[in-house]
Amino acid sequence: MTDADIIVLYDIPSKVGPWSPNTWKTRYSLNYKRLPFKTVWIEYPDIEPTLKAAGIISNTKPKPDGSPTWTVPAIWDPKTQTGLTESFFIAEYLDATYPDLPRLIPQGTRTLQKAWVQAFWGKLQADTQFVCPKTTWELNEPSDRYYREMILKWNGMSMEELYPKGEKRETEWKKLEMEFGEINKWFAEGSDGGPFVMGDQVSFADFALAGSILWFRVVFGKDSNEWRDITSWHDGRWGRLIAELEKYE
Repeated sequence: MTDADIIVLYDIPSKVGPWSPNTWKTRYSLNYKRLPFKTVWIEYPDIEPTLKAAGIISNTKPKPDGSPTWTVPAIWDPKTQTGLTESFFIAEYLDATYPDLPRLIPQGTRTLQKAWVQAFWGKLQADTQFVCPKTTWELNEPSDRYYREMILKWNGMSMEELYPKGEKRETEWKKLEMEFGEINKWFAEGSDGGPFVMGDQVSFADFALAGSILWFRVVFGKDSNEWRDITSWHDGRWGRLIAELEKYE
């Protein structure tokens, strides 16, 4: 297999490596299916022109005016001359195109997988104030500027204002632990007993959750108090999950 034959994964660079929870979903997915790929790093302002030039179709929710939204992850598969965005659509494409390799979305679970991703993202509310500023401080200048403007538009605060300090930081960090605790209940109340959403079977749902957890490890660092906290919460469930999926990083 030559370099021209392998799948291209488009991702956003940083000073500390892959960080985006969204692109981690696809990075995990490609590795799980044992599909060779290479990463093309593109800064935030270059995403739209780069993907358009590559002939990639936008599967992401359109803008309010109906025009396409260009996001990563995005892939280009030279084998089928197919390019597309959005991690769930990419997972479905990989399963359909490479059915003899391990499935990301087991037969009959599409609705549940999709609902899981939306449910846990909806449960996590306290994470943004921690990981978004920390991400900004690790981005290259073009993406740093773009990301700051995006978060300012969403939250009405600069990154420095958003990042909690002092007593508020302790309160919000505890709130984050409680939000993860609600997700932990979904596992604890199940009957399967395995480390994954589907018990002992790995699926896309695990990669979606793990990508969000890895975001903290990347921007805070493996040796940080924050990462030690997260991996110890809820009898170490999140640390075990990341360890179980390490082979797919």
